[in-house]
Amino acid sequence: MITIRPATASDQEPLGRFGGALMRQHHAADPRRFIQVEHPEMGYGRFLVSQLSNPNSLVMIAEHSGAVIGYVYADVEGTNWMELRGPCGVVHDVYVDEAARHQGAGRELMRAAITWVYSKGRSQVVLLTKTQNERAQRLFTALGFRPTMIEMTLDQDTRGTSDHG
Repeated sequence: MITIRPATASDQEPLGRFGGALMRQHHAADPRRFIQVEHPEMGYGRFLVSQLSNPNSLVMIAEHSGAVIGYVYADVEGTNWMELRGPCGVVHDVYVDEAARHQGAGRELMRAAITWVYSKGRSQVVLLTKTQNERAQRLFTALGFRPTMIEMTLDQDTRGTSDHG
């Protein structure tokens, strides 16, 4: 049985562990786009716990048999002129431990975040997903999300010219 609950300061260690795993996962998919720092767990956990007192942020935990198996981090934002976006909720992170996947924790975390965003008076939720993460994209589509943007990255190569062509 999966249970979803608000994170607490005592969840800093698993939040950091999963945040670090998420960072590594992204970096492994595209090391030129996504940063990797040594030992991100402490900083990531500290950051997520710092958001617990922010009324515009949400950090929820998924548990199975009392063990933390995942989390979601979201917030609500006003109009964003740079992204041509009205007031909305933004899901920044959703992560489920690899050993606990396919049990519904990701879906329940996302549902909790969506419900929270709507309770904050926002009628739209946005998120970014790696282009290669088809499993997550299927989940987001099943929850009603639709593709709206594709991020594109241009890297300068070591000779001082860009990698386009």
